[in-house]
Amino acid sequence: MRNTISIPNNVEPIEIFGAYDSRTKYLKKELNVDIHYKDRKIYIEGKDVDSVDKTYKIFSELLEILDEGQLLDWDQFQYIVSRYKNNGNGENSEKKQKSMKEVVNTQIVGTKIFAKTEGQANYIELLKNNDIVFSIGPAGTGKTYLAVAMAVDYLRAGKVQRLILTRPAVEAGEKLGFLPGTLYEKVDPYLKPLFDALLDFMDSDRLISYRERGIIEILPLAYMRGRTLNNSFIILDEAQNTTYQQMKMFLTRIGFNSRVVITGDITQIDLEKKKDSGLLSVKEILGENIKGITFIELKEDDVVRNPLVKNIIKAYEKYEKNEK
Repeated sequence: MRNTISIPNNVEPIEIFGAYDSRTKYLKKELNVDIHYKDRKIYIEGKDVDSVDKTYKIFSELLEILDEGQLLDWDQFQYIVSRYKNNGNGENSEKKQKSMKEVVNTQIVGTKIFAKTEGQANYIELLKNNDIVFSIGPAGTGKTYLAVAMAVDYLRAGKVQRLILTRPAVEAGEKLGFLPGTLYEKVDPYLKPLFDALLDFMDSDRLISYRERGIIEILPLAYMRGRTLNNSFIILDEAQNTTYQQMKMFLTRIGFNSRVVITGDITQIDLEKKKDSGLLSVKEILGENIKGITFIELKEDDVVRNPLVKNIIKAYEKYEKNEK
């Protein structure tokens, strides 16, 4: 079986094949096809008709994106390949998947953050269109990072007056009084990931100034009790480590003109009794019938860290399944 595809004049071959033909080599290995290039044409050959067809569709999608002047990084390229490899024609049993062109055009404008996977593209759209978003998924899927990006975008645009980022300090049992130092010194070790994410979108001097003026608050969940949060973008991170009562307390803090994102990974519950996790019960309690509240589950295909992370997640899932 053989198929041919032409490269548009405004696309350089290196943009589609990658440095040192890295993308070509990857496709040959993953789909067991031969790929040749001559006179701005790509020749795809293989014994398996399905593999040749998948490779043709992958190149077609890459060229469509590159033809518009957009460049794809390695993670996005791998995502396109895995989508066709796992789903054949790029569709699943329920609905037509987003093309990569749709994915890379999904962005958080003010902070110039682009989706890298279909799951991330859907997540960004939900963040824009819902008051409360529950984002559940494994490490490296961008749950917290994209939520922080959207929060900063809202603050810069004047849609909210302050950002509030919180997470349960499970390791300290939420009893932080015995620790030495000020409140910030007590909780900084637990809140450092949120601080690091914010530093990607603003310089440290501005972040320190905003914290001192109360425009940005980074605090443990225990300090949310008794407050009413108006005109705020609120992120609850590591929500799998909240208890039933803590989740109820947090959700009832929400005031007028506020957006809320709750992120968590139900495979990494650190509570003594995992079944007590407030994140496990909240979907059953709230359901999906309340307007303005939505849930999204990001998958291992949405992991955009080192490719080894996906394999680690799969290995743990397999081990835990066998243990059960």
